[in-house]
Amino acid sequence: MEGSVDSLARMIARLVEKDGIHATPVPRLDLIRSTKQTQDLHAVHEPALCIVVQGAKRVMIADHIYDYDAAKYLVVSFDLPIIGQITQATPAAPYLCIRFGIDPAVLSDLAATIPWEPKPLAKGPGVFLGETTSSIVDAATRLVALVESPDDIPALAKLYERELLYRVIRAPGGQAVLRSVYGPGQGRQIARAIALIKKNYREPFELARLAEEAHLQPSALHHHFKSVTLMSPLQYHKRLRLQEARRLMLFEARSAAQAAFSVGYESPSQFSREYRRQFGQPPMKDVEALTGSILATEPQAVE
Repeated sequence: MEGSVDSLARMIARLVEKDGIHATPVPRLDLIRSTKQTQDLHAVHEPALCIVVQGAKRVMIADHIYDYDAAKYLVVSFDLPIIGQITQATPAAPYLCIRFGIDPAVLSDLAATIPWEPKPLAKGPGVFLGETTSSIVDAATRLVALVESPDDIPALAKLYERELLYRVIRAPGGQAVLRSVYGPGQGRQIARAIALIKKNYREPFELARLAEEAHLQPSALHHHFKSVTLMSPLQYHKRLRLQEARRLMLFEARSAAQAAFSVGYESPSQFSREYRRQFGQPPMKDVEALTGSILATEPQAVE
C-alpha cells in the first residue's frame, strides 16, 4: 500500500471523528485530532515520532521552538518536559497527527542492522525535526491502515514499525533518532539519569547520587544532561514535580496543598512560588483557566 499525505489525512479523519488523543489497537500508535487551536499544553513527552498530516503544531523546550506541519515530522528521543501548542486547526480542516511511541529495544536492534560510516552522531537536543519524505508517508500509511484490519496486527505491526523507523533513520538527518540508544558518548547514560529522576521525582534532588547511579561525574552529568534536555538535572526535576502537580489538580481535583505534598514539596508557599514562575499564574487560578480547554484526554502521570 502506498499513499500521499492527503490520503493518509482522509484515513485518519475517518478513524477518529472526535477531538482528542485516541489510542489504537496497534501498540504505541495514537491518532490525534483537534478542530481548534490550543493554548500551551505542558506534558512530559516520552520518546516518540510525531507526523502531522493536516494542520500545524509548535513544540517548545526551554527557549527552543520547533514548528512543524505535513512537511516535517518531529522526533523526541528522550523523556522531555515540553510545551505543545496546536497552531493551525479548524472544523473544516482539523489538525490530524500520528504519534508513534519509540521502543528503545526495537530501535537498538534495528540500528545494529543498518550499515553506515562509523562516525559520531551530531550532538544536540533530544528533539529534532526531519523532512517527511514519501517513503515515510508510505510506511506510516501501512501502519495506520492496520487499525482497520485488527486481525493483521499480530503478524504485521512489528514489521511496519521497523519499516517506519528504518525510513526515518535513512532520511536526511534521521540518524539523530538513534541518539538515546546508539549515539554519541553519554546518550544511554543520560537516558538512565532521566529515568532515575522520573522514578524518584518526589524525593529531594541529589546531583551526586544521580551522577553515581548514572555512572558519570557530576560535572559531566550536568553538561551532557543540559545538552540533551536544554535544562539542568535540577530544573528537570522541578519541571516534573510541577507538571504532575498540575495534572493532579486539574484531573483529580486535588487542592494546591494536596498536590504540592503529593509531588514532594514540604512548603506550600515554595510550591506556589515555583508554580507561578513556571506557569505564569498561581496554582488554582491556572487550573480554573485550563478547565475545559485541554485537548480531550488526561495526560499520563509521570510514573
